[in-house]
Amino acid sequence: GIYGHFSPAPLVPPTDYPFYAARAKGAKFWDIDGNEFVDYMCAYGPMVLGYAHPKVEEAARRANMSGSTLSAPGPVMVELAEYLVDMVTIANWAFFAKNGGDVTNYAIMVARSATGRRKVVMFSGGYHGVQPWMQAPGHHGVQEEDYRDIIRIHWNRFEELEKAVSENPGQIAALISTPYHHPTFVDNEMPAEGFWKKVEALCKKEGIVLILDDVRCGFRLDLRGSNEFFGFKPDLICFCKAIGNGHPISALVGTEALKAEVARVFHTGSYWYQSSPMAAALACLKELKRINAPKVIQAKGKKMLDGLVDIASGYGYTLKVTGSPAMPYLRITDDESLMLHQDWCAECTKRGAYFTSHHNWFVSAAHTDADIKKTWNIADEAFKVVKKKYS
Repeated sequence: GIYGHFSPAPLVPPTDYPFYAARAKGAKFWDIDGNEFVDYMCAYGPMVLGYAHPKVEEAARRANMSGSTLSAPGPVMVELAEYLVDMVTIANWAFFAKNGGDVTNYAIMVARSATGRRKVVMFSGGYHGVQPWMQAPGHHGVQEEDYRDIIRIHWNRFEELEKAVSENPGQIAALISTPYHHPTFVDNEMPAEGFWKKVEALCKKEGIVLILDDVRCGFRLDLRGSNEFFGFKPDLICFCKAIGNGHPISALVGTEALKAEVARVFHTGSYWYQSSPMAAALACLKELKRINAPKVIQAKGKKMLDGLVDIASGYGYTLKVTGSPAMPYLRITDDESLMLHQDWCAECTKRGAYFTSHHNWFVSAAHTDADIKKTWNIADEAFKVVKKKYS
């Protein structure tokens, strides 16, 4: 009965995982049987400051009491747009929706409108939502015509982008990518030295709109946009997840050059103008800035991960960590089938550290030293179990 990315399918074995949560606070949640979990999925990204954060929830509550879903937007929409434009380096305007997929799809529409072109370049394994053009060939409900204008190339292979551009002269509207490559089931990859600068230069030269999908990484690497962490300037940036600390809101921001085009491209939704998620997002962004959240979160992540790697080594295992410490991907390399890794994640989860096997994790500002120490103790117990099983 649970669909999409919360489905039990990727949680192996399902008997060791909770599927319904009853409540949450800080970095923890409790299932309907009362079991407590230190959460390293953070609702698959939206929780960045901690569940039920008082400043965020109070801002949302006040907006709800004044009226949230009305026949006209509230002034908080302008306040949030101004704050976001001031915070994000490339932003001259902001557009709000609900889901990450809303704004990634809108970004493509804007790029096609601005360029008069149809084709889009993306990196194989990259995830940008569930619209048919975004999904890989072979997925149920997706037709060939849905992705015929999508050109897939491999991450960090600049020569493949050059080839795609030369083979499709004047036809490519956009390139869309996450700031670093974080697909499921495989090690995450950072951009190679100089990769983004070369991509940016080629897109500018060829009139291709460069779209950064910062839905997952956004505000975890750099509050100015993850592109600043890697040193390049996209034309459009898509935000969601951490922007509202769990409240339903996403944003597309972009350069002055695309402002008039955005105003022409129609895209809307029944609840996109709600004031309470906008108020929550404004409070969330202010708190992220106050605590310098990227620095805090990455430091917490590094501490937790260094400890896990050391514990694994003590049992003769290599625990490989890739990606950012704020949203790492982990894999025990000693078993290519990944069954050992699945078992270890499951053993940790049923002891109270919620780990998934084949998706990047998330670390939040709410994870405490006590949470990390508890996680290390759980991981140690789980390694004892899998060591006995696989020896």
